[in-house]
Amino acid sequence: MRSPLADSERDRLIMAMLPDVAFDEWSQHALRLAADRIGIPTGEAMALFPRGAPDMVAAFSRWADRQMLDRLETTPIEPVSLSRRIALALRLRFELLLPWREPVRRGMTILALPQNAALGLRLLYETVDGTWYAVGDTATDFSFYTKRASLAAIYAAAMLFWFDDRSPGCIETDAFVERRLADLHRLTELRQRFEAAVERLPNPFRLLRPTR
Repeated sequence: MRSPLADSERDRLIMAMLPDVAFDEWSQHALRLAADRIGIPTGEAMALFPRGAPDMVAAFSRWADRQMLDRLETTPIEPVSLSRRIALALRLRFELLLPWREPVRRGMTILALPQNAALGLRLLYETVDGTWYAVGDTATDFSFYTKRASLAAIYAAAMLFWFDDRSPGCIETDAFVERRLADLHRLTELRQRFEAAVERLPNPFRLLRPTR
């Protein structure tokens, strides 16, 4: 279990590392520079990231999760649809990551390695799970899983789009997310209509039951 004190130290180191990651990658060299910059002993800094780069990327992702949720909590939101609130949450996340696009890109490269695939999936789940809870979703049935899987696909696709988005304020990424969420909403409505129609059909097994 991560301790709040250790998380705080990791956050400080990650923030100090970010300016160097674009040139030195997520590396022990960048970590040493950051530790020297903020006055943390190198050995202590290394101990906070025992697996090296994957742990650094994980700490960065979790920092972004917390920042996104904090910003969402302090942003006035009218009682609009869940999809609108999801779009706002992703917009806030991309806004806070905008100065650090290259560290994000390098982090995704690390998570794409086969040995880090499980960590990448875990971090993606943490992001979408926290997002759904933050916007007020209370699903506990099967839709709990389908919502998270759907948002994970949208977020991953939006991230790839965002890397190359040079529009003012990344408004094209916002539009991309809104289109994907609208597509998801339409598919959900179609599924619900189909399920309702199926429920009204006679049970074929009942029709096959022999009469006496």
